[in-house]
Amino acid sequence: MQQVGATIGAWALIFLSAAVVFGCSPPEPIRIGFVGGTSGRVADLGIAGRDAVLLAIELRNQAGGVAGRKVELLISDDEQKPDVAQRVVRELIAQGVVAIIGPMTSAMATAVVPIANEAKVLLMSPTASTDELSGRDDYFFRVNASTLDNATRIAQYHLNQQTMRHLAVAYDLRNRSYTESWLNGFRATFVQGGGEMIKILRFESSGEMTFLPLAQALLDAHPDGVLIAANSVDTALLCQQIRKLDDRIPIITSEWAATERLIELGGKAVEGVIVAQNFNRDSTAPRYQAFYRAYRERFHREPGFGGTIAFDAANVVLDALAQRQGRQSIKEAVLAIRRFEGIQEPIVFNEFGDMKRNLFITVVRDGQFVVVK
Repeated sequence: MQQVGATIGAWALIFLSAAVVFGCSPPEPIRIGFVGGTSGRVADLGIAGRDAVLLAIELRNQAGGVAGRKVELLISDDEQKPDVAQRVVRELIAQGVVAIIGPMTSAMATAVVPIANEAKVLLMSPTASTDELSGRDDYFFRVNASTLDNATRIAQYHLNQQTMRHLAVAYDLRNRSYTESWLNGFRATFVQGGGEMIKILRFESSGEMTFLPLAQALLDAHPDGVLIAANSVDTALLCQQIRKLDDRIPIITSEWAATERLIELGGKAVEGVIVAQNFNRDSTAPRYQAFYRAYRERFHREPGFGGTIAFDAANVVLDALAQRQGRQSIKEAVLAIRRFEGIQEPIVFNEFGDMKRNLFITVVRDGQFVVVK
């Protein structure tokens, strides 16, 4: 009997120990996804966004996570291919993410929004700005201004300068949901103000693209300025070819090109190029300065607009998770809060998850983006 009692006591101790162990085990992490193009020609934008989101989650975990739970980031490369973007978004949803930061481009956003809507999983895009997704009650939110908002203000700036009235235009079809939306907004304001787009040429971004014939075709129209709506790599390469043929013609670009890679690849050919941006690289805001130092220390490079806005996007999701009430979804929490603190300016969503953002006109001068307005 003593042996049986001892055996029962031993098993009881084991079960008690197990209960203590399992009772004290840490809760499951909250999983958040990231989707962006981290390979290929627009990898600079995707990598900056990925790293900024990673930094935001690392900092939040260091501060105790969300309601005592750690946050885990699941990263996927959409390769800037719609079918790949759709596949990886489905995979992230299957892995139980509560929200996805991304995509980083409009073409990928339009490809995956129906999947997010069906699964009721929030997409919080840092930089996708197409007007195709504006004003919709869906699961797509963004922390950037729309193409119409940006393009209208950029066109008005150039009209006010009174230096260009006849533009030759080149734009990339690989992200046409952005570029065509942007050009439509720019053209409406520019033409109404007395300007004219005398030639519009389309091209498809690829490693086999030859830019000299495109540059020649643009200049054959005898414009007094060239407008490019493309990624930083293609914009830099096209500028190089334009400058071989004409070293004085003004060149302006959409904000998509405004990454550090434009200057790294373009060199002297992009000196004087005018490009708008949705953040101020020279901001002295304490929150931005703290982010900038942390990003530089962690990744040893500039965050650029992709990293800066992605950091805001990540923190919107994290703050919504921390503040949601009861059974609220992340979407419901964001709409209930509406106003979030960004690192340069407040982030205020309307009922459709859209917002406005400050715009800064910059010029490339001595290898730097310099704010002129």
